[in-house]
This record gives sequence, C-alpha cells and structure tokens, in this order.
Amino acid sequence: MKLYHHGSSACAAKVRFVLEEKHLCWEGHYVDILKGEQFNKDYLALNPKGVVPLLIDGELILPESTVICEYLEDKYPEYPLIPKAAAQKARVRLWTKAVDEELHPACSAITYVASHRHTILRNGKGNFEEFVENGDAAGKAARLLKWQWIQEGVKAPGVADKIRLYLTYLDKMEAALSESDWLVGNTFTMADIALTPYLNRLAALAMEPLWQNGRLPNVENWFQRIKARPAFEPAFLKWMPAELTEEMYSNGQQTWPEIEKLIS
Repeated sequence: MKLYHHGSSACAAKVRFVLEEKHLCWEGHYVDILKGEQFNKDYLALNPKGVVPLLIDGELILPESTVICEYLEDKYPEYPLIPKAAAQKARVRLWTKAVDEELHPACSAITYVASHRHTILRNGKGNFEEFVENGDAAGKAARLLKWQWIQEGVKAPGVADKIRLYLTYLDKMEAALSESDWLVGNTFTMADIALTPYLNRLAALAMEPLWQNGRLPNVENWFQRIKARPAFEPAFLKWMPAELTEEMYSNGQQTWPEIEKLIS
C-alpha cells in the first residue's frame, strides 16, 4: 500500500494511526502541502481535489480519510477498531461523523490562523488566483476560505465560531470519558483514533492549557494514554519534520493570547 500524506495533516495522521494500530506495511509518499506540492500535475491526476491523504492499494485509488479508515477496517479485520455490537458501532460512527462534518473544519481554521498562514506567507507560494484556482471545482470554496485565514488570521470571518465549536467537542469528550476509559466504552476504537489528531493538533500549537491544570482532567488522562500507545510515535511524531514541529509550536505560542481572549 502507498499513502500520500503530510506530517501536519490531521486526516493523514488518522490514516497512519489506523495503519500502525493494525500493524500493516505501507509505503509513504510525502506531499508538502505547505509548499503547494498537492497542486503538482502528477498528484492532481491521482486526486483532483488536491488534498491529502490518498491511499493506493493495488488497483484501488482511494481518497477521503474516513473512507480509507473504514476500508482498512473491512479489508484487514485483524486488530479490530470498530465494535461488532450495533449500538457500540453506531456510537463510534457518531464520533467519526462529527469529526468530518464539524471538528475537522474547525481544526483547519485554527491551524491556518495560528501557524500555517505564517509558513505560507513566508514561502510566498502563489497569489490569490493561483491558490484558489488550483485543483478541481469541488474544492474551490475550501481554498477560498483558507485564503482568508492566511491573509487575516484570527480576525478572519467565522474563525472565532470555529474555535468555540472546537471547545464544545472537548467538553463532549470530557463527558464521555467520565464514564469509561475510551470514548466508546472501555475498548480503544476508531472513535479514539478519529479524535486523536485533533487533540494532538492543539498540543502541537501550544494550546494544551485548553485541557490541562484541572480544566478537563478526563481528556488530559485520555491523551496521556493515547501517547503511550506504541502506534502513536510512528503515526504522529515520525512524520513531523523537526523544523515544522518547532515552527508550529512557536507560532501557536504567539497566537495563544488571541485565542485565549476569544474563549474567555
């Protein structure tokens, strides 16, 4: 299997986490989205949306991280990540659906306004027309939104609402984890995998105070258990270039006072 991915992509990290938890062999193809490599013609031929991740398994070319994760669960049932019981399975999918529909867009906003905007502006890659027109029409609205985040930062329209939405999911996690060790019962599932990149992203942006110091103790303990899993390091830390890790944390520290004002 080949996975086209990027170190800071939450969606790519989710797929890497599944691959590692299932002990599958895979070949990584790094696409530097902060340098615009997702818009190279060869990659757009594989994924016209110009996003990562993308999985190639034999003849199958598969985009969309949640679809990839479910495909891996179905094809490689050893080390299961989705419960067999219908009710438990439904609870897992409620979390994964929420990630796709609400939490991921919120994560994209906070990542761009807190850090990626600085990297992209420094790289000077492209102008407005090039950034928005690259890729297919289906992703144009998302690229237009990202351009606003890049130019205006935390003050961009809708960013404050997305940050507050992010906090509601931290609260939902705290409530769920008050009843069990993991998000759906006492077994590690795809729900925990789906949420991990979004906690890890906040940590990467120096925003751990959102749950530390007694604020959300169940979330804090859950994240410690997540980081202790053998699959965490190869799924998350291995693919993050040291320079990018340092830059994101430094940018996050600088942006944190603005974020803190929004949520206070």
